[in-house]
Amino acid sequence: MPAHVLILGGTTESRRLATALAARPGLRVTSSLAGRVSRPGAVDGEVRVGGFGGAAGLADWLRAHRVTALVDATHPFAERITANAAEAARAAGVPHAVLRRLGWNLDDDWFPVASLEEAARLLPRLGRRVFLSTGRLGLAAFAHVTAVQFVVRSVEPPEPPLPPQCELVLAKGPFSLSDELGLLRAHRIDVLVTKDSGGAATAPKLAAARSLSLPVVVVRRPELPFGVRTLPDVEDVLGWLAGVIPPEGACAADTCP
Repeated sequence: MPAHVLILGGTTESRRLATALAARPGLRVTSSLAGRVSRPGAVDGEVRVGGFGGAAGLADWLRAHRVTALVDATHPFAERITANAAEAARAAGVPHAVLRRLGWNLDDDWFPVASLEEAARLLPRLGRRVFLSTGRLGLAAFAHVTAVQFVVRSVEPPEPPLPPQCELVLAKGPFSLSDELGLLRAHRIDVLVTKDSGGAATAPKLAAARSLSLPVVVVRRPELPFGVRTLPDVEDVLGWLAGVIPPEGACAADTCP
């Protein structure tokens, strides 16, 4: 049986990892996508879409598909998936690591908050025109805010409830610094709300806000489950996997026929 790596994906890093692993002979690679985006783009290797049925269902899948290693490369705010992955890996006895890009260094005059709800409470005293760049799934936290006009950018139309004063911009990144400056100026934005997703792809909006001296409300990342191995980039994950995956032609003790 070939070694089998399951990647919980949906991020740029997960696609890079799948590409690197799919090129290796004698290695099976499966990327699991949550299915929240209707057209997620091409991914190398095998792809499955949808949930597993919680931690217990994922543990069953790991056993049934003889998974050698599990890499959680989901978004830093996919808190429930990350918790389920850690629990399932322990239950199934499968080596497990979290691929988590480094967070941003926050400016002293930015406003770190613990949740979207806290961000919503803070906004009325910071400005009246807000660029809400937190993803389409968390907009309900702002649905009761009536004193603010929101501009929301999303790849696909979000589902209600939405803020009562909300202008939707449908667009897919990555966006350059020039793109972000143009959006902030065109919509007369005076506050940016975002999550600490980290990485370079979404950093230009922060640089744009900084250049215009706009306040930025940043939702902090949720804490990772205790004791999980965290690796900051694809190269580190590949190095870890090299010590986990048996050499070609061999098999781990608990997966030998």
